[in-house]
Amino acid sequence: MRDGIERALNRIQMAGAEYGDLRFVHQHRESLAVKNGAPEQVLQATDSGFGIRVLVEGAWGFAASCRWDADEIDRVARQAVQIARASAMVKQHNVVLDASKAIEATYQTPVERDPFDVPVEKKLAVLTEASSLMAKGDPIRLAQAFFSAWKTKKIFASTAGAYIEQTITETGGGITATAVRDGELQVRSYPNSFRGNFATAGFEYFEGMQICDHAPRVAEEAVALLAAPQCPSGQMTVILDGGQLALQIHESIGHPIELDRVLGHEKAYAGDSFLTLDTVGRLKYGSPIVNVVADATVPGGLGTFGYDDEGVAAQNVPIITKGRFVGYLTSRETAPVLELDSTGAMRADGWRNMPLIRMTNVNLLPGADKKLTLEDLVASTDSGILMCTNRSWSIDNKRLNFQFGCEIGWEIENGKRKRIVKNPTYTGTTPIFWGNCDAICGEREWQMWGTPNCGKGQPPQSAHVGHGAAPARFRDVQVGVLSE
Repeated sequence: MRDGIERALNRIQMAGAEYGDLRFVHQHRESLAVKNGAPEQVLQATDSGFGIRVLVEGAWGFAASCRWDADEIDRVARQAVQIARASAMVKQHNVVLDASKAIEATYQTPVERDPFDVPVEKKLAVLTEASSLMAKGDPIRLAQAFFSAWKTKKIFASTAGAYIEQTITETGGGITATAVRDGELQVRSYPNSFRGNFATAGFEYFEGMQICDHAPRVAEEAVALLAAPQCPSGQMTVILDGGQLALQIHESIGHPIELDRVLGHEKAYAGDSFLTLDTVGRLKYGSPIVNVVADATVPGGLGTFGYDDEGVAAQNVPIITKGRFVGYLTSRETAPVLELDSTGAMRADGWRNMPLIRMTNVNLLPGADKKLTLEDLVASTDSGILMCTNRSWSIDNKRLNFQFGCEIGWEIENGKRKRIVKNPTYTGTTPIFWGNCDAICGEREWQMWGTPNCGKGQPPQSAHVGHGAAPARFRDVQVGVLSE
């Protein structure tokens, strides 16, 4: 492998490239699903290949292949250079890279129990039990349980002298109960919607979810929602649980801080950002208690790694400090616009794609009161709605105006949870919404949430990202349907 990589780098330099790098990626994936007590999916897949990126005459070129032999390495290197030369003919400006140093290193996800060493039969047995505990007949129509794991081995090398080997292990899963009656459908999930929660960890993480213990409650709440009243509408106080808040962070903070969006690289597909360059250090993004970091080093985060796909070390980057916007996620190409070095946020979906600026773990830090719990937050709220677990979302192309729907809500009266309400939704404008945050739970309630399906780029790429959050309270939020 090392000989082949050196061969590719030599070919790149001989062809006249100013800079070049190679990424070799080998990924093993397993996905299991059980529906109504019976296995629905058993998927095991392996994928490997390499991609070469070169900088020639101030423009990028990229080519990739799933074959690894001398002739193919030469061909891909030549093709990458040819593409770069063609790109240089229509470039608008020269690509300038930051001064990040070339690194030789290794990194491996800390794992107590390799998920791929656990027999499939044992995993299916847990999923089947959880599904069966929810599948108690009408009105539960779907009782689903999921497990997924990835093991990704990467080698990164560059003409500047970098050589990095990494092994990233990711594990997760969850359960969902769907109740149907009289043409109405309601869903409850655990520990989060969209197939559960995920982390960079081993099988111990999935075992810690204890999905079988939560299965009866999940089914009961799905059934209860069918008979629950509709969530009221109006301007009111809202408390969001950690899972819903994680998606709120993802959509209204994570994406707009990606500097390639700000510079217009994403306009044609996913939109740009309201965070123009003149907002850094000036924009009041949230209330003074809102502190956000992009931390690729936090243990267990789905956006945790040793080095990004440009060979830059993982970092903890301030994004919002005491409510004020202070920084972006950057790459080696975009950081010089700010006269800075890369924040280490470039990652690619496998070997066949060029890296893009992607979220790492964009985390809302816990509140100053380390002991403040969700129940404490409810107890200090005279009137409002507690909303849990995302069901739907919509946000504009600048990540400014949004609407979110949750699976379940509870009315709060005089500091106590009252009746369940169904179909809770809320809308807002990003800086106003975060500016109305007046309480965040402490470290006891703070946890990491993993999103394995963040989409971006042309052609589309999917990234695994994380968000740390504790439940938080927001005042003066529009809940439900806007009044005429």
